[in-house]
Amino acid sequence: MVMRRIFFLPLCLAMVCSAAAESRKWMSKDGSKFIIADYVSHNQFTVTVKRVDGKVVTLDRGDLHPDDVNFLAKLPSPPAAAPVTKRPVTTDSPPVMEDSAVFDTLKLGDTRAEVQAKIKSSKVLELTVDEIYLGRFGLNGSYRTKQTIGGLKCLLYFDWDSSGNLKELTMQTQPQPASAYSGLLKDNWKELSKLMTTLHGRPLQNADYPASHVLQNDMSMSTHLWRLAGGGSALLGTSKSAEGFMVSVRFTTDKIEPVRVEK
Repeated sequence: MVMRRIFFLPLCLAMVCSAAAESRKWMSKDGSKFIIADYVSHNQFTVTVKRVDGKVVTLDRGDLHPDDVNFLAKLPSPPAAAPVTKRPVTTDSPPVMEDSAVFDTLKLGDTRAEVQAKIKSSKVLELTVDEIYLGRFGLNGSYRTKQTIGGLKCLLYFDWDSSGNLKELTMQTQPQPASAYSGLLKDNWKELSKLMTTLHGRPLQNADYPASHVLQNDMSMSTHLWRLAGGGSALLGTSKSAEGFMVSVRFTTDKIEPVRVEK
């Protein structure tokens, strides 16, 4: 399975404010680890959240970062319940992601073996072919997100440096017909922008969804730019090929600068 190489055009110049993400980053007390999850409920000892893989888990409030504790303090108090004499015991401790991860636990700089091992144990990524066929098909397009993002799953493509370390990671939808560009693909683009903002903070640059007629074959129009905590950049955009239209997020070790708008 061969990845179609996409050349990225400069970021769209129209600047807008980023939308608030529905999910949030729940950090460990020292801020070194985190998970991405939606708030569900809380009490005096725990908070219940729904992870990006759809699983509902319970976190101990005593293990949370002060920012998360303050977030909970601003929420309405939970309904009164029977007195609790001790902290409840939780048996499902969710995995956490390091700040240098770009998506799930994957990091730029990972070796091929590390990438395969991480995806194999991932709760949000999955293999699309039998593992015995990876040698024939390669890694590109053989992995994807388990859950849909705005109605579509994203395939993973990898680019390696001369030492065999991950230089670029691209998450890309399968090609869609022109009729899906203003609907399904736009929904995917919106959800990816929210997810990326939750993972990597407010983008350095944020533009509107491009009109389909401005896209040319084998070119990509980037709308969002993030600076990655572990170094490098991430770009969200849309593209067009002979097979159809796509949305993609590209994580790269390159430090890409924002496009400056002349006033």
